[in-house]
Amino acid sequence: MDLGLNGKRALVLGASRGLGAACAKVLAREGATVIAAARSIEDTRAWIAAEEASVAARLTAEKLDLSDRASVDGLVDRLLQAGGVDVLVNNSGGPPPGAAAEIALDLWQQQFSAMAGHLFHLTGCLLPKMLERGWGRVITIASSGVEQPIPNLALSNGLRMAVLGWSKTLAAEVAPKGVTVNLVLPGRIHTDRVDQLDGAAAAKQGKSRDEIAKASQATIPMGRYGRPEEFADAVAFLASQRAGYITGSKLRVDGGMIRSL
Repeated sequence: MDLGLNGKRALVLGASRGLGAACAKVLAREGATVIAAARSIEDTRAWIAAEEASVAARLTAEKLDLSDRASVDGLVDRLLQAGGVDVLVNNSGGPPPGAAAEIALDLWQQQFSAMAGHLFHLTGCLLPKMLERGWGRVITIASSGVEQPIPNLALSNGLRMAVLGWSKTLAAEVAPKGVTVNLVLPGRIHTDRVDQLDGAAAAKQGKSRDEIAKASQATIPMGRYGRPEEFADAVAFLASQRAGYITGSKLRVDGGMIRSL
């Protein structure tokens, strides 16, 4: 299937590894020119160098620290000078685990800037070019926690709900001008982040990480963790010409883990 991404320019955040890197790779393989932005530009350059030459030629690493407003504004300025982007994949990574009653106000505020506030700001700066062209895609990676709160991830559960409300509101505002806005909700996709969370659960429960992972996989109808490329394929479809009538939606990529209707 031709996704119609040839000639499109995409920005993927948090692209040094995990879901962000997987999304950047798939978009570039589908023909888009991709700016892969992350705090670790060295890690991003390393995986780009491992891609086939024809794909690597469509990938550029940029440094971005989502917790730093100056870093965000610097990237925005560079992108706008080059004409903006057609596709934006917002990906802020995950905050530390913790119980709701134990998280200090300073941490809530710090994480809000990195996970929500600066994403809202960056998107708002890049939207005008999409609106001028009458075509654009804003895809934000959130979490299954917006549908079913995840134990001991209070920061993620709370802040992702703010992202959900913003995304749904923005979708209605820009739909008449050809820009779609959607969320993609990963379940247990096997990345370093999932290994980190399994490790934290193992330490808390006095078990091995393998025991925790096996128990977690047993709750998923498919009986396994997802692969990053499986998640990235869903993002690429939402970024495509073929997804032009999908907006304001939440797409779960979770192997059937979330049982709610």
